Amino acid sequence: MPIYEYLCQDCRKVSSYIVLNIRDPYHPQCKRCQSRKMTKLISRVARVRSEESRLESLADPSKLGGLDENDPASMARWMKRMGKEMGEDLGEDVDSMVDQAMEEEIAGRGEESGGKDEEL
Repeated sequence: MPIYEYLCQDCRKVSSYIVLNIRDPYHPQCKRCQSRKMTKLISRVARVRSEESRLESLADPSKLGGLDENDPASMARWMKRMGKEMGEDLGEDVDSMVDQAMEEEIAGRGEESGGKDEEL
């Protein structure tokens, strides 16, 4: 089944759609703003790799450069890179979850420092 990507001309969001029947004209609707002003994009080419090849790539120490496990933004970037290595497009859902986790981390730090100030 072909997967096609379209760009919304109104909100500029790229969306992917599985097209079950390529003989019938397909008119996608934007998943974000519901606009029908969509432009078909040329998608990335998927490269088939063995699981062994992907795992070897993950074991490469150069992939860990710049990783700071105490920095949520650094961990988010690493997570996205690893997802791409495994052939997984994590998409905007993961991006929003990572952003939310980072906001919660920042909010948690603020609460911790606020609680410490009250004890002093």
